[in-house]
Amino acid sequence: MAKDAFKLTLPDVQSTSVIFASPHSGRDYPWSFLRRSELDELAIRSSEDAFMDMLIASAPSCGAALLAARMPRAFLDLNRASDELDPAVIEGVHQVSHNPRIASGLGVIPRVVSNGRAIYRGKLKLSEAHARISEYWRPYHDQLAELMSDTRRDFGEAILIDCHSMPHEAVDAVTQSGLARPEVVLGDRFGASADSAIVERIETIFLEAGLRVSRNAPFAGAFTTQHYGRPSRRQHAVQIEIDRSLYMNEMRVRPNGNFDNFRALMTRVVAEISEVGRKKLRVAAE
Repeated sequence: MAKDAFKLTLPDVQSTSVIFASPHSGRDYPWSFLRRSELDELAIRSSEDAFMDMLIASAPSCGAALLAARMPRAFLDLNRASDELDPAVIEGVHQVSHNPRIASGLGVIPRVVSNGRAIYRGKLKLSEAHARISEYWRPYHDQLAELMSDTRRDFGEAILIDCHSMPHEAVDAVTQSGLARPEVVLGDRFGASADSAIVERIETIFLEAGLRVSRNAPFAGAFTTQHYGRPSRRQHAVQIEIDRSLYMNEMRVRPNGNFDNFRALMTRVVAEISEVGRKKLRVAAE
């Protein structure tokens, strides 16, 4: 089943310490899952980071590995810990401490999609939740952990770029009146998941591409950045959130008229971020 959990695209020769991942762009919706949902096939895609894997598809040609989920976020959230189980949607789960992600319905097996819309009629069996984690969550993270470990061994460091998209209105609450809203949000858990020089370089790359950038608000990074980001061990993780309206029609979950232009821009961005790994490597080798 592991082969169905993700798509791994490797370069002919890995030449950078940068790894790209897209955990929320999966769009293989099982019919059995759709049949059990309260939502139609369009509404259930509202929490999907649609087309993100396509925007960063050039990574292997830049010498970087690309790991992309196949299963959708509404089915299983790979950016959550495997034990973030929601008692409101899974039978037999007893929550022992408050978890804001679970409370909002966004555990590892999500209860809702965007705007709090319920996914299911009733609850799932605990055995089904465990099966999803075993068949999809664990293989994805086993593969990501292997990529990070192998890269750090071979190059002296590993830099994970965890790629996401955000609804256009996602930053409304944190954008002060009169200020331009950010189009890209970089999350490094307020400096805990990546070396500041790496984050600054990535920020500069997006700024030079003509995009407005902010850090850690409203997205500082979730499970993936927290789990894999270990700067003291030369293992870095940066979450990138990109405004969906730049390249897609959010209501219809379709590419918009700017998609090709934005994909070309992202191809340049991916190439420059990949260079960050090569520049660091040259310094380490000297």
